[in-house]
Amino acid sequence: MNNNNYYNKNIINDVKSINVGAGTKIWQFCVVFPDAKIGKNCNICANVLIENDVIIGDNVTIKSGAQIYDGITIEDNVFIGPNVSFTNDLKPRSKKYPREFAKTFLKTGCSIGANATILPGITIGEFAMIGAGSVITKNVPNNQLWYGNPASFKAYVCKCGNKISADNNANLLCDNCIYLAWGGESFRNKRNIIAYIA
Repeated sequence: MNNNNYYNKNIINDVKSINVGAGTKIWQFCVVFPDAKIGKNCNICANVLIENDVIIGDNVTIKSGAQIYDGITIEDNVFIGPNVSFTNDLKPRSKKYPREFAKTFLKTGCSIGANATILPGITIGEFAMIGAGSVITKNVPNNQLWYGNPASFKAYVCKCGNKISADNNANLLCDNCIYLAWGGESFRNKRNIIAYIA
C-alpha cells in the first residue's frame, strides 16, 4: 500500500502498520503498532496511540489524545472523543501481563464523549452514546444514552443522536427522523404504531 494515501510523510508520526485503508488520515504525533488494522476514510487525530491487537472499521473518527489498547475492536462509523481512555486489564501490575487482554467492542455508529473511561471487556451497542467524562463499567445496549460515574442509562437515542421521546421508544427513531422517513408527511406515534395523518 502506498503510505501517501493515508498520511503526510512530512508530519511527525510513527505508523508501523501497513494495514491502513484508503483515504484514512493519520495526523501528527500518532503511534500505530505494526499489527493494527485500520479501515477506509478514518480520521485519526493528533497524539493517538493504537496498539497491535486493534481492529478499526471504516469511517471512524478518533479525536486527539485517545489510547486504543490491545483487545479493542471498533466497528464502522464510530466516534471517539478527545482523551477517551480504554483499559484492557482489570488487575494491572507493572511488567505483569495477562495471558490475553480483555476484549472490548464498539459497535457500529456508537459515540464516546470526551474524557470517558471504558473498563475492559465492555461492549457498547450500535448507535449508543456515552456522555463526556463518564466511566463505563458495564455493557451499554443499542441506542442508549449513558453518562455519569459510574455511568447509567439516561434515555434512548436515535441513529442521528437525538433523544427519543417516550412515545417513540419502540421505533428507536426521534420525531424528526420519523418525519423524514415518511417523506416529510405529518404523522403521530400512538401506542407504538405510526399513524399517517391526512
